[in-house]
Amino acid sequence: MPINQLLCIDIGGGTQDILLWRREQNLENAVKLVLPAPTQVAAARIRRITGQGLAVFLHGRLMGGGAVHRAVDEHLAAGLKVYATPTAAATFADDPERVKAMGVEICEQAPAQAGAVPMGDLNLAELAQACQGFEVELPTRLALAVCDHGYSPGYSNRKFRFDQWRAFLQAGGELGRLIFDQAPPAMTRLAALSDQAPGCLLMDTAAAAAWGALEDPKVAALAQGEGVCIVNLGNMHTVAFLVRGDRVLGIYEHHTRCLDTLSLSDQVERFIQGTLDEDEVFAGHGHGVARLPQAPRGLAHAPVITGPQRRLAQGLGWKTAIPHGDVMLSGCFGLLAAARSRSGEIDTLPTA
Repeated sequence: MPINQLLCIDIGGGTQDILLWRREQNLENAVKLVLPAPTQVAAARIRRITGQGLAVFLHGRLMGGGAVHRAVDEHLAAGLKVYATPTAAATFADDPERVKAMGVEICEQAPAQAGAVPMGDLNLAELAQACQGFEVELPTRLALAVCDHGYSPGYSNRKFRFDQWRAFLQAGGELGRLIFDQAPPAMTRLAALSDQAPGCLLMDTAAAAAWGALEDPKVAALAQGEGVCIVNLGNMHTVAFLVRGDRVLGIYEHHTRCLDTLSLSDQVERFIQGTLDEDEVFAGHGHGVARLPQAPRGLAHAPVITGPQRRLAQGLGWKTAIPHGDVMLSGCFGLLAAARSRSGEIDTLPTA
């Protein structure tokens, strides 16, 4: 069934990038927003309560950690109490005992005089309220992307996340397998999104960014030829994909904070050549690297980059993907393209 409207939200560690798409509207005229990520919003609320000298009570759903984890650590370091419901506490670790070891007390009800902070990766009510002031209604269909490490108590969540990429490659690496209407088993952050927005489509943020980069005709042309290396330089994660045609042939993932321009260039080039060792990546606090046998060993052209931390590649001569003329909404364009492909649509998006 064709998609006539879609709310695309690419939820990262620094920002949430939002596209309100309607078929009858030129894409250039669609409402586009770049807002603080939900984890940044929750962290700001925690810090406000810290400044008030109160205990904090976290309730709601599992969400991305990052900024909210740091805010909780600061709150505890200030000598203040942190309470959390079991579902909210799962944001910090899969094992409740590890959460308790942080200093977080797990409970169902808010203690007296504690400041309450709602948890969750989706802020639909707030977004609807903001758009209402401009007489804009949210599309009823949703496509959402987050970075999910999965549920893996007693096992490295970095390895567990990369195990999912490896399984995807071993299943053939088809781009169409990167979007789904049900969270894969043990992917708890995606499942929490489904609970908040039943019927939504789901993707990983890195996968959405890569598919979005392919919405740039020059990048698509490279993919249809010898192949292309697309590097998503996110605020939290750097993920590179080797893409040829409609298949991903290799994946490399690291934490952006652990890379500088030199190490990024070195590891991505060795990833393309097929000489980068997975143990080396993991030892550097990254996730891993995996390739299919048919992956190219070297490309004649430079990698293509997308994502908010593109400055890391400054001076390397790598090309920036500019899908639909917008370098910041690659993830949203990827969600839209993947959703339309999944529904069987092959026509070009209407533009000015």
